Amino acid sequence: MRHNKKFNHLGRTASHRNAMLANMATSLILSEHKRITTTLAKAKALKKYVEPLITRSKNDTTTSRRVVFRYLQNKYAVKALFGEVAEKVANRPGGYTRVIKLGSRQGDAAEIAFIELVDFDENMAKTPKAAAKKTRRAGRKAKAEEAPQAEAAVEATPAEEAPKAE
Repeated sequence: MRHNKKFNHLGRTASHRNAMLANMATSLILSEHKRITTTLAKAKALKKYVEPLITRSKNDTTTSRRVVFRYLQNKYAVKALFGEVAEKVANRPGGYTRVIKLGSRQGDAAEIAFIELVDFDENMAKTPKAAAKKTRRAGRKAKAEEAPQAEAAVEATPAEEAPKAE
């Protein structure tokens, strides 16, 4: 029975799993688009591995850097994490990564997904939020009130701009 066994062992020994997750976290942090493609199980395991490190990076102290370096073992990844990544996620209370399923791999039918840092996805950041839906009644009332004000503004503008004769 698997009572109180909370994480996926991914069919690897502890040392192999830790090395693999550290390498994947480094790849995620150092990649240009802050996104990597992997299997769904590895992406979920990486999410649990990297989110506490990102939370730790929000507090830039020597102790935090040493703790994160103990996990990542890559000084360039630590520098990027405490620099550009921590700057982007400074006011986010959690949920720094997103896992999106891509389907299954043709060779072995493994579920494929990509994991990305949320604040670095330009496409999601540019999508405008849906405006609140207006009812018909509010639309008629607003149009009726705007029409007289707009006409008054148009009439007042040419009179103010007319040149003065001296």
